[in-house]
Amino acid sequence: MSDRKAALVTGSTSGIGLGVATAFAKAGMNVTLNGLGDPNEIEKVRAALAAETGVEVRYDGANLMQAEACAGMVESAVGAFGRLDVLVNNAGIQYVSPIEDFPVDKWNAIIALNLSAAFHAIRAAMRPMKERKYGRIINIASAHAHVASPFKSAYVAAKHGILGLTKTVALEGAAFGVRCNAISPGYVLTPLVENQIPDTMKARNMTREQVINDVLLAAQPTKEFVKIEDVAGIALFLTTPAADQINGASLNVDGGWTAQ
Repeated sequence: MSDRKAALVTGSTSGIGLGVATAFAKAGMNVTLNGLGDPNEIEKVRAALAAETGVEVRYDGANLMQAEACAGMVESAVGAFGRLDVLVNNAGIQYVSPIEDFPVDKWNAIIALNLSAAFHAIRAAMRPMKERKYGRIINIASAHAHVASPFKSAYVAAKHGILGLTKTVALEGAAFGVRCNAISPGYVLTPLVENQIPDTMKARNMTREQVINDVLLAAQPTKEFVKIEDVAGIALFLTTPAADQINGASLNVDGGWTAQ
């Protein structure tokens, strides 16, 4: 077993997930990446991160829409590094539509990836973490875990569910050295957010600039997008001894959105 801590970050081939995985690797953790994308590009990302940080970086292309694949990904990560200290559930998708027109398949997909995949991964990780008397589970939620926005019924429902799951797991792991917390970012200009701008333009009959200024950033008093590094820094903090008594919390990184 390696003396290095080992982390698994889902949805980490781009965006917030890659930022978190990069922060972990720079801090000396071995990392398992997971996510979608061109295999050659993913290998370039993996190899570059390993070369830059000197840690082991592996990739698991598990389809998180499938319960068995989620469990297999966790088991593979434990097997590869002999331990799993940190699990970050970050993978997610979005779809924007009035509820009466919301496609049922989109609802099912968002719930499956944004909520159920986290359950399946935590379910598989909990036993080995309890056995080692140590674990840090971090669920990337959203400001939408606390407040709602129109036309995002599935996403808001999933993120509210993530917060409930976080609290429950925090209680179950508390006596075993396992901590579970959520990070709830406001709008981060990731591919996920970029991809929902055209849908929001259509749903609200707005221009791109109007969507950014009057919809996305309207909710954030700082009038600034949250940076990927902001979220990654909080995730890294939650793995340090200074955060040992933070359990079942949602750390809001939203420019004051949910303070209103």
